[in-house]
Amino acid sequence: MKPETACIHATRDKSHSTGSVTVPIYQTATFAHPGVGQSTGYDYSRTQNPTREHLEKLVAILEDGAGATAHASGMAAISTLMELFKPGDEIIATDDLYGGSIRLFDSISTKNGVIVRYIDTSDLSAAEASITEATKAVFIETPTNPMMKVSDIAGLKKIIGNRDILLIVDNTFLTPYFFKPIPLGADIIIHSGTKYLAGHNDTLAGFLVAKSPEIAEKIHYLKNTLGGVLSPFDSFLVTRGIKTLAVRMEKAQENAMAVAQWLKDQPKVTEVYYVGLPNHPAYELSKRQARGFGAMISFSAVSVEIAQNILNKTELILFAESLGGIETLITYPVTQTHSYVPKEELAARGIDGKLLRLSVGIEAAEDIIGDLEKAMS
Repeated sequence: MKPETACIHATRDKSHSTGSVTVPIYQTATFAHPGVGQSTGYDYSRTQNPTREHLEKLVAILEDGAGATAHASGMAAISTLMELFKPGDEIIATDDLYGGSIRLFDSISTKNGVIVRYIDTSDLSAAEASITEATKAVFIETPTNPMMKVSDIAGLKKIIGNRDILLIVDNTFLTPYFFKPIPLGADIIIHSGTKYLAGHNDTLAGFLVAKSPEIAEKIHYLKNTLGGVLSPFDSFLVTRGIKTLAVRMEKAQENAMAVAQWLKDQPKVTEVYYVGLPNHPAYELSKRQARGFGAMISFSAVSVEIAQNILNKTELILFAESLGGIETLITYPVTQTHSYVPKEELAARGIDGKLLRLSVGIEAAEDIIGDLEKAMS
């Protein structure tokens, strides 16, 4: 089944006597037992709910995983994931991560005795040199947020080899429509389902997808124990969003390419970070390991004043802290997504007051470019 079809039909339920085309919303907290020692297969919605279960199966199929769990947000998913580790365990993480992940690692995971070390995971030699006897996971974003670095999944898996180290990939930016890390060697996939999977900026969601049934079972146990699960109605919304994932990703990527090409020729822009541009350092790697480049662009203005002027003057493009919806959004990492990170660390990663991040939506590309052009005038 092709990805476009799988998004719509992969988990179609033919058992409903009503013939409902959409998955029903089982808006219930608890389920009655037929009798002593008997169960319908459902007991309590924290443990499992048919609407959420339908969505979890769909996401697992799309990612070629053995199982998936749906959480109340992307950070709820990552928080659950971190409970796989114990004090003294070490995690090698991409140095250019979403600020919320860094905040979790530095303030909560460190408190719990987990050691997180940040490196440039796009540099395979640096990754290999960083692994120690204590390393239990390599945690990457690819492309990274916001500098759009790309890591070689198969290359990292080769470095890990047969060691007991989990390769964890945040696939929020590309989604399984454009990129499938599990066949390349990843053990666990993360999604902020709030973004492209849901696709409409109307709900929060997070996912963990496991390559093996054993890991899937561990994560399900943690999900049930910690309780940060996705509600039935939000599960319905994300399922509905995934049905249009293919057409949204294709249109957003088409727009992003046009916007990136326009930006790189603008005198008030000094640098454009988009994986789909041939001059991107990971352009060829991206073509080998993914089906597409996505719709996320970062760019640097010539000055802080120009950057902030763009934020203040766009009208069609919304100044908002998110991504992956049908609307084009512009974000200021230093005051939004990465406000937690110390300025000296941001500067070392190239994140400063001149950097802007675009989540390109599905409007007409001409209108997006026209809005940017007017804001830069």
